[in-house]
Amino acid sequence: MSRIGRRPIVIPDNVELDLGDGNAVRVRGPKGELRASFSPNLQFVRENGHLTVERPNNERDNRSLHGLTRTLISNMVIGVTAGYRRELEILGVGYRAALDGTSLVLSVGYSHPVRLDPPTGINYALDGPTKVAVIGIDKQQVGEEAARIRRVRSPEPYKGKGIRFAGEQVRRKAGKAGKAK
Repeated sequence: MSRIGRRPIVIPDNVELDLGDGNAVRVRGPKGELRASFSPNLQFVRENGHLTVERPNNERDNRSLHGLTRTLISNMVIGVTAGYRRELEILGVGYRAALDGTSLVLSVGYSHPVRLDPPTGINYALDGPTKVAVIGIDKQQVGEEAARIRRVRSPEPYKGKGIRFAGEQVRRKAGKAGKAK
């Protein structure tokens, strides 16, 4: 039995969780609403403010979806109550970020500033000119948007310049060895 799949999901008082036909799940909380549909093979049992995910048998597909489904629903509950935040750091001389309305404008060494518009449900925040935060209620969407920003100028291995996730370690390479006599 999946250790993660067995764990119950605690549903806070300020969260409304609805189970629909075809294992459609809707989670509504103070920060917004999320919807998802899951495999019809799995069953959801709701009791005493907890939701548990159960599988009918030990077939490979059901085992692989058991823990995944539980984690996705748990992420939805956390998203509508606390939200998700992914932080990025910009390193490099003259590299900086600015907000223009809701759009993020990056100056990262190109001949032009790069302008990124946030998708629906995502907001940008700046903690100084070299710190960018991506904020939203959908964990997958927040991570995808942070990766999209990082791809604008990925960190390079020689000087470490570029956009990286907060706390990310970039493996550095040695430069040219020089001329041997």
